[in-house]
Amino acid sequence: MPPAQGPRKPAAPRPVPVRLPITVGQFLKAANLVGTGGEAKMVIAEGLVRVNGETEERRGHKLAVGDVVQIQGGGSALVAEAPPAR
Repeated sequence: MPPAQGPRKPAAPRPVPVRLPITVGQFLKAANLVGTGGEAKMVIAEGLVRVNGETEERRGHKLAVGDVVQIQGGGSALVAEAPPAR
């Protein structure tokens, strides 16, 4: 009999480098967690988006480096600052 396994750990959020300031709706698209701005608006309005573990229902909420954005039943991404443009 194989050994019993405990609950699986959720995958670590992947870092997505972005230029700040950025809103939740913009970040969802940049991180490819949604395909369109309309889809971002919908998942936010339905309460399916969490920022740092808290449900976020404001599409215009500004994110900061280190914030973790998750979609219920979907993926997650970590806000990382993009290197400065040359």
